[in-house]
Order: sequence, then C-alpha cells, then structure tokens
Amino acid sequence: MPKKRLLALLATAGLTIAAATAVVLPTAAAHADAACAAAYADATVYTGGMQASYNGHNWTAKWWTQHEVPSTGGSGVWTDNGSCGGGTGGGGGGTGTCSYPNWVAGQWYATGAIVRYTNGGYYQATHDNPGYDPTISTWYWSPYTCGGGTGGGGGGSTGGFVVSEAQFNQMFPSRNSFYTYAGLTDAMKKYPAFATTGSDTVKRQEAAAFLANVSHETGGLVYINEINTANWPTYCDWSQPYGCPAGQSAYHGRGPIQLSWNFNYKAAGDALGVDLLNNPDLVATNSSISWQTGLWYWMTGTGGAGTTSHNAMVNGQGFGTTIRAINSIECNGGNPAQMQSRVNLYNQFVGILGVPAGGNLTC
Repeated sequence: MPKKRLLALLATAGLTIAAATAVVLPTAAAHADAACAAAYADATVYTGGMQASYNGHNWTAKWWTQHEVPSTGGSGVWTDNGSCGGGTGGGGGGTGTCSYPNWVAGQWYATGAIVRYTNGGYYQATHDNPGYDPTISTWYWSPYTCGGGTGGGGGGSTGGFVVSEAQFNQMFPSRNSFYTYAGLTDAMKKYPAFATTGSDTVKRQEAAAFLANVSHETGGLVYINEINTANWPTYCDWSQPYGCPAGQSAYHGRGPIQLSWNFNYKAAGDALGVDLLNNPDLVATNSSISWQTGLWYWMTGTGGAGTTSHNAMVNGQGFGTTIRAINSIECNGGNPAQMQSRVNLYNQFVGILGVPAGGNLTC
C-alpha cells in the first residue's frame, strides 16, 4: 500500500456526534424466550415450514432454500419468529456460555468490548467511550446477540460470520489455499466489531466491502506477496529509529491488504502482539496473522478518507469511502478503472450475500 494511506489512524469520535445520533432503545422483554430450534446449517436444504435457529432467533423457511443464512433481507425466504433460548442462548438473555462482564457506568470501554447491561441484554461498543449507558445512543453501543455456539466472528459468540464458507468459496473460486476461511474467522477474534455491528444488512455490506477490497488487492486472493519484485527494496524507511532489521527488501506488500513499509509492519505487529518488524514473513506464512493485518488496517487505518473503512460502512458513508481509505490515489479521477474494479467486486459480493449495495459507491 502507498505510504500515505497507511500512516493516519482514526481519532476518538467526538461527543457531539453521539448527541446527534442518540436514540432510546427498548428494554429487553421480560417473558421467557421460546426454545431454540436446531441450529441453521449452511449445507442443509430447507423447505417451506422447516425451522432453524440462528443468531439467537428462530426462523421459518417459506419455501425451498439452501446456502442462504437466515435474515430479514436477501430473497425474503426466512420469517423471523423472534428470540429463542433454552440451550443455545437467547438474544441478550444471559443464557448459554455467555460470561461477559456487567456494564459499569463511567468505566472506559474500547471498541469491540461486550457487556451485560442491567436489563439482562448484551451490548457491544461500536466506538470507544467512557462508560456511556448502552440504551441511550446507538453511536457508542449496539445490541449484541449472545449465543452458545462456536461462531466465527465477534469473539465466537455471534452465531457465525455473516459470510458462510460456501459463499466465501463462491466469491473466490481460484483463491490461493493460503487464504483460508478458518484463518479469516480466527483473525476476526482480534476485531470483534468487524461485520457484527449494526443491522443484518449493514453487517453483510461491511463483509462484502472488506472482501471486495482484498480481492482487488490480491487478484481474487491469488497473490500473497507483491508481484512487482522491483518495488521490494523501496519500502524501507531508514529514518525510523528501528530501521529495517529484517533487511531492506523485507517489507514489501504481503497478505490480503498488501501490508507494506517497515513502519506499518511495526505498527501492525504492535497492535496484534506479534513481532512483524523482525519477522515480516509471518504475514505470508501464517493465514490468521495475514488476515489479522488486513483487519487491522480495515478497523484502524484512515488513509485519505479521514475515517476508517469499518466506520464508513457502519455509519452509512458508503463503499466509496473505503476506497479512499485504502487507496485514495484511485479517487477523483486518479484511476477510474481501478476504482470501478473495486465497485464491481462489491456489487458482485453483496449480490451473493443478498443485500443491497447502498449509495456512495464511488469516490
């Protein structure tokens, strides 16, 4: 990635934004949830009237379906029967294997933190905040469905990544075996707010936006290392106090977001708890770490956008803002063909996930 688009990081959101977006959320229902049906299985064929539980809710199929995760969007095949409990965990009822701490007023919470509120419901911090009440503003908190399954994203408690493995394989039919689905879902544990924030539609749009951008960066998840080897020696900034201990050509583009430059390997490694400055090739040899670097930039890098790609999708700024955050030189007519390639991939992926693309697709 170009140097400039990886240097900026998102500042903490201002309190004025919270005031503008404050809404009151309903308290959790006092009655007991219905028992959960058998968990949704992506490979199962569901016909009209069959039930499945997913993400703390029971769902009924209206007609034949397969490989379509239960939601209120998509083809409309699923009917939401409401939250369920009794073994697999209800929607914010504190059952199953949930063990998140109680919310404490005035305590600092970082983005991604999950708490149990006084009404028994669970909430996830969508922005850093000094202990604001989760039922007051959707800017700082979103309801969190706490289940007892083995889900992938969001710390393993959300009922699974919104992109199934079958859909992932459909998106990347020629991918390099290095870029595994398991590596991605494992990496998501580092950033539990990714693709778990907002409505079902927003979650899928964010997942599609991330995967569209990494597909563009890697030729469909084919390339691990930057293919132009002539560029490799140029990514060493000797002005940094730590220099380039792994060698001048060691900090070339690697992984799904093509992490580049010694200072970015240092920053990503510090954030992830891995010494990437001295061991940059971990990004090309460890699938989870490689995916983690992609999510690290997605969740924290602002580039020329002034906001992160995650926040751009969650806050409705549109896919075009993610392009500006990742490679702003493609925007404002800088490289319309490359920009359009990203947009085309995004449109393809939201189609697979059954959600609309939304507005502001270009930059």
